[in-house]
Amino acid sequence: MIKIELNKRQEHILQIVKDQGPITGEHIADKLNLTRATLRPDLAILTMAGYLEARPRVGYFYTGKTGAQLLTDKIKKIQVQDYQSIPVVVNENVSVYDAICTMFLEDVGTLFVVDEQSLLVGVLSRKDLLRASIGKQELTSIPVHIIMTRMPNITYCHREELLIDIAQVLIEKQIDAIPVVKKVDAGLEVVGRVTKTNITKLLVALAHDEVL
Repeated sequence: MIKIELNKRQEHILQIVKDQGPITGEHIADKLNLTRATLRPDLAILTMAGYLEARPRVGYFYTGKTGAQLLTDKIKKIQVQDYQSIPVVVNENVSVYDAICTMFLEDVGTLFVVDEQSLLVGVLSRKDLLRASIGKQELTSIPVHIIMTRMPNITYCHREELLIDIAQVLIEKQIDAIPVVKKVDAGLEVVGRVTKTNITKLLVALAHDEVL
């Protein structure tokens, strides 16, 4: 990813298009006493960043969008698959004790439970494991399918969904992670996860202008 910072020439190009657009690249080059080839990279950057829009046989238009609007446009194009991370899964028959060990060894707050076909059947949170740990039960003898959240009460998403929509779900349902799934003939295969950490990474990338 690259950081886009407009130089003085690019700012001058913007002003020309604002004042005289639609205007062709050749006419912009003439006004700046530059060749079309010299100007081409600047026009490409301005178009890619969303400041300009190019139309064949017409020329360049100024989009009129503010920095905030361009940022919003960027966010609305980001899909789950752009920021999802590797899921941590356990089999439905492992013990609560083993699940607790996995959670802490992997340093995650949510485990996704799968069956023998590696299909999603449940979700385990820290709270689920904590509740199971209270009392005198033998944790090595309790399988996680006894305490997990089951279908159809599992919130999940697909890779092609917008990340901003999934972030809203995380907030509304007050959960730490959502499994990313792929539909297969027998059910849902877990292919990723979206967590609050993923959303934080996006926020940092936006702050550094590292999202195209």
